[in-house]
Amino acid sequence: MRGSFFMLLTCMASSAAAQQQPDTTGKIRSLDEVIVQENRLSAPLKQSNRNITIISRRQIDAMAAVSINEVLAFVPGLDVRQRGPGGVQADIGLDGGTFDQTLVLVNGIKITDPQTGHNIMNLPVSLNDVDHIEVLRGAAARIYGINALNGAINIITRKAAASGAEVNGNLGSSFHRDDNNKLYNSYSLGASGAVVKDKSNQSLSASMNAGNGYRYNTAYQNTKALYQGDFRMNRDNSVSVLAGYVDNQYGANAYYAAPGDIESKEYVKTALAAVSSSHKITSNWLMTPRISYRFAEDDYRYIKTTIAKARNLHNTNIVDAELNNTFDTKIGLFGAGVEARYEHINSSNLGNHERTNLGAFAEYKTRGDKRLNFSLGGYLNYNTMYGWQFFPGADVGFNITPDLKVYATAGTAQRLPTYTDLYYKSASIIGNDQLGPEKAVYTELGIRKYAGKFNFAASGFYRQISDFIDYVKDSLPQPWQPQNFQRADTKGLTGSVGYNTILQEKGFFNSLGLNVGYNYLSPDFKGDDTHNKISRYVIESLRHQFIAGARTNIAGHFSVSANMRYCKRINYKDYTLIDARIAYHQPRFKIYADATNLLDVTYIEAGAVPMPGRWMTLGASFKLK
Repeated sequence: MRGSFFMLLTCMASSAAAQQQPDTTGKIRSLDEVIVQENRLSAPLKQSNRNITIISRRQIDAMAAVSINEVLAFVPGLDVRQRGPGGVQADIGLDGGTFDQTLVLVNGIKITDPQTGHNIMNLPVSLNDVDHIEVLRGAAARIYGINALNGAINIITRKAAASGAEVNGNLGSSFHRDDNNKLYNSYSLGASGAVVKDKSNQSLSASMNAGNGYRYNTAYQNTKALYQGDFRMNRDNSVSVLAGYVDNQYGANAYYAAPGDIESKEYVKTALAAVSSSHKITSNWLMTPRISYRFAEDDYRYIKTTIAKARNLHNTNIVDAELNNTFDTKIGLFGAGVEARYEHINSSNLGNHERTNLGAFAEYKTRGDKRLNFSLGGYLNYNTMYGWQFFPGADVGFNITPDLKVYATAGTAQRLPTYTDLYYKSASIIGNDQLGPEKAVYTELGIRKYAGKFNFAASGFYRQISDFIDYVKDSLPQPWQPQNFQRADTKGLTGSVGYNTILQEKGFFNSLGLNVGYNYLSPDFKGDDTHNKISRYVIESLRHQFIAGARTNIAGHFSVSANMRYCKRINYKDYTLIDARIAYHQPRFKIYADATNLLDVTYIEAGAVPMPGRWMTLGASFKLK
C-alpha cells in the first residue's frame, strides 16, 4: 500500500462532495456556488482549495433519516458510531480519528464539549431545521481554532423565505415486542413558524422524538426548541440571534460499562445562545463580532432507580467571544480576528475546574477568479493550562478547466484533553491530569469536478498526530487510563462519483441521480510501548467504507431513493446497511414511508450496543400559510 498510495489516487474517482440536485422546479441545481460559511474568508465552494463535502437540503429530504446523526453516516470518511436510534447519542470520528477530535459548529458557533465528545451531537437543531451541512476534512486550526484536529462539521440552519408554518410527524416500529408483549415503536412531532418582514426574519421550531426502544432499557425522549432572528438596521449593519434548548433522556443499557450497566439511564440537557452582527465599516472592511454561551448538564445514573450509586452529575458552562474582520483589497482578501473562550465544569466525579483559551487569526487569500489561487494563514493560541502554540496552514488550487481543479493543502491543529480525560475516576477508568494536547500535521492532494451532469472528486491524504491520546492498559484486569504515549500516522484515499440528469420533465421518470463513494484508511501507531499495551480506540477505526445512493422522481409527485453503506472496521466484522424512502409530495404537503436496515443486519457501532434491526416509519409534513 505504501508504494502505490499516490498511484491509486490517480485511479480513484470521487466525492459526493457537491452533487448536483434537482430544485423544486425539477431543474438541475449546481452546488458549486454554495457559500462555505467560514468565519472570516467565506467563499463559494468552487473557489475552495480544500476537501469540503456539502450535504444539501435536497439530499437530506431524499434520505430515510430522522436525525442529523443518520444523515452524516452517509458521508465517506465520517464514522458515525451511534448508541441508539433517533439521534439519541453518537460519537463522530473523521478519517479514523476519535470522537473528541472533530469540531462541530452551528452557523459557525463552536459546540465543543470540554466534558466529553460523547455529548457533541446533543444539539438544539432538529433535522427539519437544517439547510445544509458542511464537512471540512483535515487539520483546520487556522480556520476554526482549537479542537479542529481532524476537521470540522458546520451545520447551517434554514432561513425562512416567507411567513408561514409547518407541522410534521411520523410513527415507526420494528414490529417486534418486548417482554411485556408491547410493540417496540417510535414517534416524532414537530412544528415551526416564521414571520418574514422587510427588515427582519424570525422563526421558531419545536420537536419531540421519542420511543420505547428496541431492546430492554432503550426507551428515549428527545425534545428540542430553536429560535432564530435576523434583523437588518440598514444596508451595512445587521444582527442575528440564535437560542436553543434540548432535553435528551435515554436508557443507556450497555452504553459505557457493559454488562453491569443494564439498568443505567442518562439525562443530557443543553442550552445554547448566540448573538452575532455584521458591520460594513468601509467599502472594503467587514467586521463580524459574535458572543455565545453554552450550558450542558449530563446526569448519568448507573442504576436509574438509585441515584446514590455511581451517579455522575456534570454541569459545564462555556462562554465564547470572537471578533472577525475581512479586508477586500486589490491584491486579494485579508482576514484577521481574535477570540476568547472560557470553560468551567462542576462535577460530582471530575471536580471543579476552569480554563481559558485566547486566540488570534490571520489569513490571506488570492482572488477566486484566478486560474491559480492560494491562501495561507495561521492561528496563535494561548491556553491557561498549556501555554502558547502556533498553527500555520496553506492551500493552493489550479483550474485545469473552469470546472476541473487540482488542489493541495497543508494544515496543523491541536485538540485539548477533555475534563474526562484528565480527571475521571471509576473502577474501570482512571483519568490522567498530566496529559498534554494532541497535535496534528495534515497534507492532502486532490482533484475534483463539480459542474455538469457528471461530477467527481478524488484525494489522498497523510496525517500525523503526535502525543496521541489513547485509553490503554497493560492487562485485562487493570482500569483504562488515557496517555500521550504514542504517535498516530494515517494514510487515506477517498473518492466518489455523482451523476444527475433530467430524463423527461413531463414524462413518467423525471430525473435520475446516482452516487458512489469510497474511503480507505491505513493507520499506523508508533510508540515505545505500542505493542505491550491494550488499546481502547486505535483498533476501532474503519478500514473500508463504501457508500452508494440512487434516487428518481416519478410522474412529478413521487420520489424513490435508496442508500447503502458498507463498513469494515479494523477489529470487527464487515456489514452492509440499506435504507430506502418512497414519498408523495405536493407544494403544501408530503407523505413518506421509510425502511431502515432493510436487510435486518445485526451489528455494533459503539461499545457493546447492538443497533436496531429493520425499522419501518410512516411520516408526513404539511405547510400552512
